[in-house]
Amino acid sequence: MIEILIFAAKALVIVMSFSAIIILVAVLAARAATKNELEVEPLHKKYQDLGLFLKSFVATKDEKKELKKKQKLEKKESKDKVPQKRVFVLNFEGDVKASQVDSLREEITALLQTATDKDEVVVKVESPGGEVHGYGLAASQLLRIRERNITLTICVDKVAASGGYMMACVAHKVISAPFAIVGSIGVVASVPNFNKILKKNDVDYKEYTAGEYKRTVSILGEITQKGEDRFIERLNDTHVLFKRFVTNYRPQLDLSKVATGDYWFGQEAKELGLVDAIQTSDDYLLNFDKDTPIFELSYQVKQGLSEKLSGILGQALYTPLEKLWNRAAQTRVF
Repeated sequence: MIEILIFAAKALVIVMSFSAIIILVAVLAARAATKNELEVEPLHKKYQDLGLFLKSFVATKDEKKELKKKQKLEKKESKDKVPQKRVFVLNFEGDVKASQVDSLREEITALLQTATDKDEVVVKVESPGGEVHGYGLAASQLLRIRERNITLTICVDKVAASGGYMMACVAHKVISAPFAIVGSIGVVASVPNFNKILKKNDVDYKEYTAGEYKRTVSILGEITQKGEDRFIERLNDTHVLFKRFVTNYRPQLDLSKVATGDYWFGQEAKELGLVDAIQTSDDYLLNFDKDTPIFELSYQVKQGLSEKLSGILGQALYTPLEKLWNRAAQTRVF
């Protein structure tokens, strides 16, 4: 009897401990609400501080004295100076779904409340492309800047291909690093099909649709010639739209040469007219007048504890098969 009571007491302690942990997590989750924040970094000050930091090490005593005098004078003069223009810098690192478009739209909405037609927006784009609708929306967000008559410059340090170039082409000026990959104006779709495996194992798969072309190709169903023809036709239609979009903003391009789906490195891209200059984004920003304010914008979605916990749980439950199912038959611009 005593042993039973001891066991019951231990079990009660364990249950109460687990309950306390669950209550604590619930309280923290309720308090840790999601916060969306716009962060702004004055890059011009960052560049100045880096330069001064290095000079302080390599300069002689006399040079340091002169440097301090110069700093005081420049600081005094800068107070009275009204900047002729400001530069706003955005960063877009694209994945297949163009997930960063949500942050991009918020950053552009914010800067449009402040920027004027005297200012310039520099967007550093790094993307190999992805889904049509995601990159179409990203390009449309950049068009909001052009429509306000604000100078838009795109810098490509590594890659802006297909969907990435769809974004880049809307700029007034496209700048590429020498070995950056640019172009790939084409469309591709990949659809794995397991119908033969199902048939081989005597597994019946039936798919019911309303509408002749509701499902032209699928993962498990049999792909008919008619369905495949329609699927390819839609790919070609998407390619036509892509080419038309590029032509609207870079009419000087010879589409017969650049809209083949091929890609080029920076210097080749310049010769073909895909980009306007060969330069890294760092050099482009450093070439602005030292009195030009340069602000880098970054919109961050900060998750609360409840969102983090649900995200971890959701990721664990999201199996590879489900990923394959959801991503299959999606048209992408790579």
